[in-house]
Amino acid sequence: MLLVKKNIPSILKILFTIGFGYFFWLMLKITLEYIPLKTEVSFLMIKQTEVVDRPEYLWFFYTHVYTSIFVLLSGFLAILRKDFGLKNFHRNSGKVYIFLLLIFSAPSGLYMGFFANGDVFSKISFIILGSLWWFTTFKAYQFARQKKFKQHKQWMWRSFALTLSAITLRMWKVIIVYFFHPNPMDVYEIIAWMGWVPNILLIEYLITKKII
Repeated sequence: MLLVKKNIPSILKILFTIGFGYFFWLMLKITLEYIPLKTEVSFLMIKQTEVVDRPEYLWFFYTHVYTSIFVLLSGFLAILRKDFGLKNFHRNSGKVYIFLLLIFSAPSGLYMGFFANGDVFSKISFIILGSLWWFTTFKAYQFARQKKFKQHKQWMWRSFALTLSAITLRMWKVIIVYFFHPNPMDVYEIIAWMGWVPNILLIEYLITKKII
């Protein structure tokens, strides 16, 4: 039993890596749909009101989409805490993650939250998500600067759990549509919360149990 308990972090890391690799590939395919600057594909097809009436919306959208894929990858590499034989690889991956997220991805995502599909509760969810995403990342940055690496690690996990909402939101959408066939707007209102709340609760549990 003790041996199994000791191996839990390693088992989780392997499963996490395999799962991340698959879903990152799917997210990359979605991102490539918007290259070059296309306005009538995928998500933007249902955001034509914003595209037409708010010219700035597209720039926030493209900023969010184009930077978030690099945030996802650099965050994953930083979370692994490996240098892969390269000097300061973990540190540099973390720097890329924090810089892109704080300056581009989170602020643009927060702006988009005000125009989220669904009712006011969907908008509230994405605004909270964007705010927490920025805050948890900034706390991780602060603790790294202070060389408090235990706290830095915990806050990075919180931040990355919110980063993964881009993946878990889509997973929940597939599950809910497959089993319950609800109205499309009802789906959006549900996954607006399901995309990130379970993630952060799971991370808090793992931190409390000192598994990560």
